[in-house]
Amino acid sequence: MTELAVHHDNDDEARRLLGDRLREARKYLGLKQEEVATYLKIPRTALTDIENGQRRVEAIELARLAKLYRQPVGYFTGEDAAASLPIDVAHLARRAADLSEQDRTELGRFAEYLRARSRAARG
Repeated sequence: MTELAVHHDNDDEARRLLGDRLREARKYLGLKQEEVATYLKIPRTALTDIENGQRRVEAIELARLAKLYRQPVGYFTGEDAAASLPIDVAHLARRAADLSEQDRTELGRFAEYLRARSRAARG
């Protein structure tokens, strides 16, 4: 395979991952494709193509999607460390970052309690 072909395959994979993250964020917020497409002022089919990795996303569109989905652009591009986390966990992490140190400590203790309770329930 030529270097150009490898680069093209990497672009295709990056577009697919971006689309997956965008779809996951939309569904997490309970938004329909039609609602998001209207917000972006693009046809719903264009949003479908974006989410399927078949259409490139304009920088302005990505910035607007990030704002709508309440995520940093880096989350969708994979440049943000939180991109490897499920969207609900990343959301919790961002919310926890705004808490005081004391509250984060309490949140950590509560998470440990939930983990222990889950283990005990499994047997």
